[in-house]
Amino acid sequence: MRLGRTPRPLGELQRALEVALATDGLALTVSTSGSTGRPREVALSAAALRSAADASAERLGGHGGWLLALPMEHIAGAQVVIRSIIAGRAPATLPPGVTFTAAAFAAAAAKLAAPRRYTSLVPTQLHRLVTAEPEGTDALRTFDAVLVGGAPCPPRLLERARAAGLRVVMTYGMTETAGGCVYDGVPLDGTRVALDRVGRILLTGPTLASGYVIDDETLARGELADSVPGDLGAAFESRSGVRWVRSSDLGELDATGRVVVLGRADDVIVTGGVKVAPEPVEAIVAAVPGIRDVCVVGLADGSWGEQVVAVVVVEPGVAVPELEDLRARVTKLLGAAHAPRAVVALDALPTRGPGKVDRRATATAAAERLAEPD
Repeated sequence: MRLGRTPRPLGELQRALEVALATDGLALTVSTSGSTGRPREVALSAAALRSAADASAERLGGHGGWLLALPMEHIAGAQVVIRSIIAGRAPATLPPGVTFTAAAFAAAAAKLAAPRRYTSLVPTQLHRLVTAEPEGTDALRTFDAVLVGGAPCPPRLLERARAAGLRVVMTYGMTETAGGCVYDGVPLDGTRVALDRVGRILLTGPTLASGYVIDDETLARGELADSVPGDLGAAFESRSGVRWVRSSDLGELDATGRVVVLGRADDVIVTGGVKVAPEPVEAIVAAVPGIRDVCVVGLADGSWGEQVVAVVVVEPGVAVPELEDLRARVTKLLGAAHAPRAVVALDALPTRGPGKVDRRATATAAAERLAEPD
C-alpha cells in the first residue's frame, strides 16, 4: 500500500496495513519528511516492518498496547499502528481533529487497557506534557516506555522527564530503516552501525528498506532505486556484500560503543574555515535557564563565510539571553569559532513532518529578523 501525505482514517489504515503485513514482498511506501529539500518515497517490505516491530518489542520487554499520538502518514506513526496489529490490540488515539494537549493525551491514555503500555512522541510533544504539571507527567508515568525520536531532544528536557520518573527511550532511525532501530544509543537486535570515512552513520539489518520509488511507472514494474537522482541525502550501498543505508547524519561511537548522533552532515556550518556542528552548540545554549527551544543555524557572512546564529524560544516572562553570555559559555566548552555571533528570539521554531525543526525555515526567519531595522 502507498502511505500518502493525506491523513487517512485509522480504521481504513489499519485494515490496509493488516493486508500489507500478510504479504511476502513489498508492503508499504512511505515519504520521508524532506530533510534534504524534498521528500523521498521509501519502499518497505512486510518482513522489514515485522522485524522492526518485533525488535522493538524485544528491547522494551514484550508487545503491548500503544497510544497513537503521531501522524500516521509518517513512519513513526505508521509503526505504532503496525506494532498494535502485531500485538493484536487496537491503539488508543486522540479524538480526530483534536489538538495535541496534555488533557487530550491524558484522556486517551486513560482508555488504554493493556498489561504493557507504550507511546511514541517527538520532543515538542514531550515538552508540552512534562510542562503541564501534573496532568501530562502523571499520564506519562503510566507508560512502560515513552519512545522519543524524530528530532534531537534538549538535554534539560530529557533530564527533567527522567527525574520525574518517566521511562523515556531515545530512538534513532530513518524511514529507510522502518523507523527507530537504535534505542538509547544501542542498536536493536539485528541492526549494525558503522561510520564512513567522513563520519556519516551507516545502518544495516533486517529492517532495511527495499529502495526508493522514482515514479509510478518503475514502481509498477517492481523497480526500485538505491538513491534519488539529484538528491545528496541518504542512499543505499553495498559494502563487502552487505547492503547498508548511508544516512545524512554525522555520528561517533563512544567509549562504550553507543551511537552518538552529532547532527546532519548538511547542517554543518563553515565559519572562518572551521566546521561547526550545530547540535553541540545547541546543547550548551539549551542548558541556559529559561530557554525552551534552540536551533543553531549558519547565515551568510562576508567576513566569515557563515556566521553562527542561535535562534531561541524563551519561557514566558524570561528575558532573551545576552549574546556575550552565550558566547562565553560556548567558547569555554567548544572554542571561540563555535560561539554564536548573533541571537534571534522567535515565538516558536518552524517545524515540518512529524515535528522536526525546519532548519531552513528557521534560518530564513533569523535572517529576516536580523535584517529588520533597530
